[in-house]
Amino acid sequence: MDILNDLNSVNNDNLAVIMGFFDGLHLGHRIVIRTGTEYGLDNNCKTALISFKDAPAVILNKKNPQYILTYEEKIKKFEELGIDYLYLLDFDEKLSKLPASDYLKMIVDNLHPKAIITGDNHYFGYNRTGSADYLDIMQKEYSYEYYRVDSIKFENTVVSSSKIRSALEEGDIKYANFLLGYRFYIKGIVKKGHEIGRAIGFKTANIDYPENVIKIPDGVYAAEVDVDDKKYMGIVNYGSNPTVTTDKKKIIEVHILNFDENIYEKNIKINFLDKIRDEIKFKSLTDLKNQIAKDIKCLES
Repeated sequence: MDILNDLNSVNNDNLAVIMGFFDGLHLGHRIVIRTGTEYGLDNNCKTALISFKDAPAVILNKKNPQYILTYEEKIKKFEELGIDYLYLLDFDEKLSKLPASDYLKMIVDNLHPKAIITGDNHYFGYNRTGSADYLDIMQKEYSYEYYRVDSIKFENTVVSSSKIRSALEEGDIKYANFLLGYRFYIKGIVKKGHEIGRAIGFKTANIDYPENVIKIPDGVYAAEVDVDDKKYMGIVNYGSNPTVTTDKKKIIEVHILNFDENIYEKNIKINFLDKIRDEIKFKSLTDLKNQIAKDIKCLES
C-alpha cells in the first residue's frame, strides 16, 4: 500500500475511490471498504482511499483528538483490508472552506475515478454540503459509477464511531467490541513501575495509555494480552492506583496469568474483553492483594 499526502501523487485513470474518515474501522466501515476493493478486483482496477490525518471536527473545533485507533494502527488496518493507495490529506483552513463541488472536481481531475464508494452518511465540503445524494447526482456528469453503502444496524441502532466511543467511555467494552467486530485494544512498551505488584505476588506489566485514544473509565478489566506472538489471559487496572501512590498520572497495569518472563522494553498488545469493577482505594496492601485474587477468580470462572 502506498501512502500519499496529495491527490496528484498518482497518475492512474482506473481507480475505485473510497471516501471517509473511518475512525475505528468498525463493521460498517469495513463493508464500505470491501465494496470498493471488490469493485477493484471485479473491474481490474486499483483501490484508492481518501481520508484525513485528523478528523475534520477535531480541526474545526480545535479539540484534542480522541480516537478508537491510533494513527499507526489505523494505517495497518487499511493495508490489511487491501487498499492500494491511501491518501491522507491535511484538513487545513483552505480545504475546510472548499465547496463540495470544488472538492469533488479536485478528486475527479486528479484521480479520474472509475467508481466512487462511500457510506450513506458520508458528508464533505464546506458546511458538509456534499453528501451521498450529491455523489449520486454527479456520477453522470463526471462519468464515474457511484456506490452508496447502507449503514448497518444493531437493535435499531446504527453502528457508528460515535456510538462506539460512547460505549468505551462508559466502560461497556462488550458492546463496543460487538460494534467494532474486533476487540478494542491498545499497544505500548512495557516500562518500570512502582513494583508493588511484585511485592504482593502479582507482577504487572506497565504501559502508558496512548494520548490520542479514547479513554475508558478507571477500573479493572478482563483482557487477552499478546506477547511475542503468543496470547495470554490478563487482568488490567487502568487508573492512578490510589492504594499505593498519590501520583495522579494514569497508567495501564496488566497482570498476565501463568506468565513469569522479563518483558521490560517489549511491545505488548492488550485486547479488552470486559470491565470487572471500578478502581478502588483500599485500606491496605493486604486488602488489595485479596481483591486481586478475587478478580482473577472472576476472570477464570
